[in-house]
Parts: sequence; structure tokens; C-alpha cells
Amino acid sequence: MVDSDSPSLWRTLRRLLLSHEGVLFLILIASLMFLATQTDRFLTTDNLLNQCRLMAEVGLVALPMTYVIITGGIDLSVGSILGLCAIVLGVAWKNYGVPLELAIVICLMTGALAGAFNGWFITRVGVPPLIMTLATLALYRGLAEGISQSRSVRGYPEWFYQFGQGEFLGIPTQLWLLVAALLIAAFVLSRTVFGRTLYAIGHNETGARFAGMAVNRSKMLIYTISGFMAGIASFIFVSRVSTTRSDMGTGLELDVIAAVVLGGTSIFGGTGTILGTALGVVLIQLLKNGLALTGVKGDATIMVIGVVLISSILITNFARSRQFSAAGSGKS
Repeated sequence: MVDSDSPSLWRTLRRLLLSHEGVLFLILIASLMFLATQTDRFLTTDNLLNQCRLMAEVGLVALPMTYVIITGGIDLSVGSILGLCAIVLGVAWKNYGVPLELAIVICLMTGALAGAFNGWFITRVGVPPLIMTLATLALYRGLAEGISQSRSVRGYPEWFYQFGQGEFLGIPTQLWLLVAALLIAAFVLSRTVFGRTLYAIGHNETGARFAGMAVNRSKMLIYTISGFMAGIASFIFVSRVSTTRSDMGTGLELDVIAAVVLGGTSIFGGTGTILGTALGVVLIQLLKNGLALTGVKGDATIMVIGVVLISSILITNFARSRQFSAAGSGKS
């Protein structure tokens, strides 16, 4: 019995290791081991918990971005939506006297509406996602700067800082939120009809329409969710840095897209997992932190992340080609 189960167990383990997520996990472990040998400040509890705080905003926005890219779309406006939501939060509370709890709700609604605006033009008007979200990247950033009048908002009450600076059971508050969002996103993508619809749209949108799937409704929903999650990330960001500025979230879309693509989601659509995205977010953040602690400058860090991204894709493709070759020779 043991002998008959061993080949099956070995094949399962091999398939996991040869998957993109498996390759990425091995790269993550190797990177951790290497960086730990370069500086004794890297693998400390305080440093790792601090990195969890820093990657929360990117992680929250990367989850719906995975959905968007799986369908073959893109959302370049998430950084600008984050900045707009942050400004709306601060101005509503400080300038207009709105209770902070209600200002947070308005902030989230602003993000959802901004995302729905993207989705409506993409699905109803037929504007390509790249063009539409590139336009709203500038539009939402301009709105944020216009509303703020180049002024920052400070002086939030103490309870508000618990979202970005507090802890629960010794773990940063936003990490609990990120893990909860990750589990929900993974369940929806892998265990629901909606998740299967997203994969079908990415594989063949025309075929999905002929199959009777709600293509436009699904795409509208994922862009709305993308904006909503950017809104959640915005008030956590404000809580963490204790101030509101119109330039918040600048460049966020690049980090988010890099993490999603590094995690194995195909930019052409149809492929991707939440686990891969989570590994991509963690790997990028730890590489940034570890290289900074060893004295590597920002430009070199970007180059290293690019090399890791290309290497993970090449290793996965090579492993899969070997696997297919072995399967083909076995059949013959």
C-alpha cells in the first residue's frame, strides 16, 4: 500500500514544486536565506512586522487587480483612486465637520464610485481598459490635488491610528485585515461561479458571452471592487502615516501590477491565483527591505526585482516544458 501511494505522492509534490507558485515560494525562501546572511537586522521580529504594515496597502489593492488582469484587463488608476479617497476622507472630516466614522464610509464609497466609473466606460462605451484607466489615473489625481489645494490634513483622533499603527495579539491590525481579504478573495476566485466566469472571460470573452455568462456585469463588478479596495487601502495608509496628502498612492499601480504578474497571473488573461499574488507581494516587499538594509540603492533594487520577475517566469516555463515533454514521452 505504501509503495503504491509513494509514486502518486511524489507526482503531486513534483507538480506543486513545478507550478509557478511553487517556484516563487522557493525563490522567496532562497531570498530570505541570502538576505539574512547579509545583515542581522533583516530576520528580526520587529522588522518583519513592520514590513507587514508596509505591504498591507499594496496587498489589499493587488487582490482585485488579480481579478482584473485574469479577465485580460488592467487598472492603472488605483494609485490615483487611493490618493483621491484619502483627500476626500481628510477634507470631509476636517473642512466640513463630517464625523470621522462617516468620512471613512464616504471615502470607501468614493473608491467604489471611481472604480464603477472605470467599469461603466469599459463595458458600456467600449473604451479599452488601458486607455480608460490611464485617463482616470490623471483625472483622479487632478481631482485630489484640486480638492486638497496643496494642503495636508493632520490631527486625527487616537482611535483612528489603530487601523494603521495598532496591533491585535501582537500582530499589526492591517495584517489581520489583509489576511481576511486574501482568504475571501481566494475562495471567491477558486470556489464560486463568479470566479470561474472571470477565468472564462480571460480565456475567450466572446465564447463566454455565447455561453450566457454575465460578462459586462462581472467586469463592472471587478472594477468597482478594485476602487473599493483602493478606498480601504487609503484610510489604512492615512492611519499609518498620520496625515493626508494628494500625492498619496503615486506609483502604487506599478507595485501592484508587478506583484500580480510576478505571482503568475498572465497579463493576457485566463490564468492566475490569489496565492501567487500573495507570494508576489511578500517577495517584492522583503526584497525592497532586505536590499535597503544591505545598502543597495533604489535603482538597483528595481533592477533586482526585474531580474527576479524574469527569472521566475523563465524557470516556470522551463519546468512546464520539461513536464510536458516527460508526459509526451511517457504516452508514446
